[in-house]
Amino acid sequence: MVFKFNPKWQYMMPAHFGLRPRGRGPAPEYHDVTTMSVTYLTDGEMLSQYLPEPFSIHPEPLIHVSYSMNREVDWLAGGSYNLIGVNTSVVFNGEVDKNVIGTFCLVMWENDCDPIIAGREYLGIPKVYADIEDHSIIEGEWRTSASLRSHKILDLEITGLEAVSAADVKEMNVRAKDGNWMGWKYVPNTGEPGAAVSHATCNPTSGGTRQAWTGAGKVDWHRLTWEQNPAQCHIVNALADLPIIEYRRAMVLKQGTALETADRKLRMLT
Repeated sequence: MVFKFNPKWQYMMPAHFGLRPRGRGPAPEYHDVTTMSVTYLTDGEMLSQYLPEPFSIHPEPLIHVSYSMNREVDWLAGGSYNLIGVNTSVVFNGEVDKNVIGTFCLVMWENDCDPIIAGREYLGIPKVYADIEDHSIIEGEWRTSASLRSHKILDLEITGLEAVSAADVKEMNVRAKDGNWMGWKYVPNTGEPGAAVSHATCNPTSGGTRQAWTGAGKVDWHRLTWEQNPAQCHIVNALADLPIIEYRRAMVLKQGTALETADRKLRMLT
């Protein structure tokens, strides 16, 4: 008896072993998340060349660099991993989906292959691997970094933190529940040019911030040669070339979040 695909099921490679175990609980929750987020203004024309049509910048050419230390992750059987994502503020205006406002993921580094594979295949998020250290805190100064094969990709720091009020945290969660996190799912053809799959995706976000602090942030990108990082140097250098015109906001967040929401689902944008 040979393996047969069920068209009603959603597989991951290698699909012929069947469905991936879902694990415990009704939804894949992240119970303990610590986030450092720095936003800065950049050059709009330079940024636009990395936005697939029909995305466009909205309302300003903002880059959001976020680090998260994820602990007690349900779908990893309580395991953990770190990530650094680079997003930008956009609006999507397609043939069907109009005026979808949110953020577009330019790239996301993670230090575990399981969320990388799942995020690429399920969510259409451009995830790649990096070594991402747990953040350090000394005298109120928060720092972390990402590297690959001992070559730095970026350094991230936030200093001078002040607590955000409970009322403002509540408002942040209200806004997050209506948020859209978008990417572009691309799977190349086998043995020939072009794409087997190429379309935008929209992941609904959910508010889960428990505590928040604001401060002064800084991002240092490290330009890389092909010899230092052959698979990612073009990504890192493109981001390093985008000028940091003005820092806008830097925050540290203590969170819990879920990958699924009851009323809004992951979907393809057209």
